[in-house]
Amino acid sequence: MATVMYVEKSIWVRADLPDSYEDRKDIVTAALEAGLTDIIIRQSDELLHRLGRFNAMEIRGNDVFLQDKIVAHIITISDSDDMDAAYAKEGSERVIISSKDWKVIPLENLIAAFQETNTILMAESHSVEETRLFLETMEVGVDGVVVIVEPEKLTEIASLYNTSKKVELISLPITNISPLTIGDRVCIDTCSIMHPGEGMLIGSQSSCLFLISSESITSEYVACRPFRVNAGPVHAYVLAPNGRTKYLSEVSSGDELLAVSPNGNSRTVVVGRAKVERRPLLLIEVDGGERKYSTIVQNAETIRMVTLDGPVSVSDLSPGDEIMVRLEEGGRHFGHAIKETITEI
Repeated sequence: MATVMYVEKSIWVRADLPDSYEDRKDIVTAALEAGLTDIIIRQSDELLHRLGRFNAMEIRGNDVFLQDKIVAHIITISDSDDMDAAYAKEGSERVIISSKDWKVIPLENLIAAFQETNTILMAESHSVEETRLFLETMEVGVDGVVVIVEPEKLTEIASLYNTSKKVELISLPITNISPLTIGDRVCIDTCSIMHPGEGMLIGSQSSCLFLISSESITSEYVACRPFRVNAGPVHAYVLAPNGRTKYLSEVSSGDELLAVSPNGNSRTVVVGRAKVERRPLLLIEVDGGERKYSTIVQNAETIRMVTLDGPVSVSDLSPGDEIMVRLEEGGRHFGHAIKETITEI
């Protein structure tokens, strides 16, 4: 059975280190343009607040402050004694590990030690390569990175983070496609351009979400709308970042949802608007082996499910065709996955 793990990752940017104010300003500007809004600045650089809205943090001693509240402790490691000091911070809200030579630091040990705690473990990174390594070490990686890089590298780092999540998809055979009556359908317009086959994971049961393609293919009757996913009725679940789900009826402007490609790569997209309209519906059921799963979509040729060969209109699908889904064991409580026996029919 397919499984997927999501971890909330953070990227902080240090803009307090350069001697020149203009250099510090360039880092803040580049961070904001890359969508990175957790930025460490100097207390004296108040003018940087005019560049845009961001979480302006500052370092005092070995602590990081946000609005006079300590949000992280910095531990600089150069030997085994420093490692002991890092382990002693287990239980703190957030720990940032700094080192001038990561080759001598057993990062895997720190990740393992903090993995079962509520402490957020972050690591200082000085390059795109280090950032990738820290986020992916032991498959889990650290909970976040504090980057010290040139401004022009920040867009690449932000892109690396946005595409670091992987969703495991499988294909299941369709057993039934049946037209239904009219219902309230939700159409999600995002602030991003999606590619053919890239879409959202949606379903009537949280245990099985169907990959519904964006409207990124021009049809005979309507131009393509690559920013749009015609998602389904108001009752359905849609997958959001960090493994959470939302009811389609709850989706609104400014929400963040997960765009997923057929190969499992995913990225966060922002909702521009969600439209609820009365439309004819279509039931799609698949065979999951021990049980059947279903979703409901609008009965229109512009709705495409994703197969191993690409997106296919629901008008052209037949029983026996296989479509891409994501399976999950357990249930949901207020959108969070929980370890509980729940059967949704």
